[in-house]
Amino acid sequence: MSRSVYAVATMDTKGHELAYVAERLRAAGVPVVTVDVGTMEPPVATPDVSREEVVSCHPTAEGRAATLSRSDRGVAITAMSEALMRFLLGEHRAGKVAGVIGIGGSGNTALLAPAMQALPVGMPRLMVSTIASGNVAPYVGTSDIFMLYPVVDVAGINAVSRRVLGNAAHAMAGLVTHAIPTGGEKRTIAMTMFGVTTLCVTAVRQALEAVGLDALVFHATGTGGRAMEKLVEAGLVQGVLDITTTEVADEVVGGILPAGPARFDAILQARLPYVLSLGALDMVNFGAIETVPAAFRQRRLYVHNAQVTLMRTTPEENRRFARWIAAKLNRAEAPFTLLIPEGGVSALDALGQPFFDPGADAALFDELEASIEPLPGRSIRRLPWNINDLAFAQALVAAYLELDQKAVRSTQENPR
Repeated sequence: MSRSVYAVATMDTKGHELAYVAERLRAAGVPVVTVDVGTMEPPVATPDVSREEVVSCHPTAEGRAATLSRSDRGVAITAMSEALMRFLLGEHRAGKVAGVIGIGGSGNTALLAPAMQALPVGMPRLMVSTIASGNVAPYVGTSDIFMLYPVVDVAGINAVSRRVLGNAAHAMAGLVTHAIPTGGEKRTIAMTMFGVTTLCVTAVRQALEAVGLDALVFHATGTGGRAMEKLVEAGLVQGVLDITTTEVADEVVGGILPAGPARFDAILQARLPYVLSLGALDMVNFGAIETVPAAFRQRRLYVHNAQVTLMRTTPEENRRFARWIAAKLNRAEAPFTLLIPEGGVSALDALGQPFFDPGADAALFDELEASIEPLPGRSIRRLPWNINDLAFAQALVAAYLELDQKAVRSTQENPR
């Protein structure tokens, strides 16, 4: 291999353990670079990359000083994490990194995770962490990071840690020595889906694949929207069909699946072919019914399953969603198309279904049309179907292909 696995830990406390991981990787025929990110005592084993070299990558003098300050461990870890992220990104751009493996407890995990998240999707990253059996969302984020619970603390090589750390090393060896076949040179399209928009998104995906496009479907659960936009930022997506914008409802009302205040920003900044709709904006998501906030207990609720309760949105909430979305779209510098399904925005918002409410939907539709500034290239079209009707899916496909073909022609005529 021309590239190496970067094995990272605070080698003042985890030096012997990291050396063992590196030994097992080398025994498996994998080149290894050990990296010390300790912030307190000198390393107990000699690293290939010293903490001083990592620290030199921090962009500010204050940050470089903070990494090696023993007065505040939290400040030191935060500064070292920034330095490590910049160090690993630099090594990656230089073509040196095959994968990254880290070991440690909560401090090590908090230090390493941001750097691992910053590396591209598909690069092997494995974190052996004592918090891996709990809530790992803050550490994994929207990345494909492997988390492995070590059972015992990462504190010495013993009968348990030898096996667990050895397994981790061998897993990383397998990840970096077996290449994944590429999928060809298809243009990649990102799409958003919820259970209540599955029929629509499936029909759209199949139609796009039939014309040679590669469709990536993201579950619009907050994390899904952020993951999609991370791929957009990374340049791995050439267009977006944002059919299911339900995360806005949770963001505005306070449900459990918001994508955050930056939703839409990456897509609009990338100036990609962009078609969107209003999928599942008839609902806000909560957990089990007993967890629904008291202020919403008398609202129209639907128990989706034992862990998910849906709340029907009101006309006023829908107007707020419309203004929130319009404020984003009004900053768009590239063309976009918004298709409005007048027959309902989800499977539950169809004639005879529990969330069917044409009045609430009309509030959303009317406010959107009134709030989006009319400029060339911006198309808003009302269609008489429910979002899951085949005719609506076909309209989405046609609208997307029109924008996509214009983008391809523009690139051919104006190559960079």
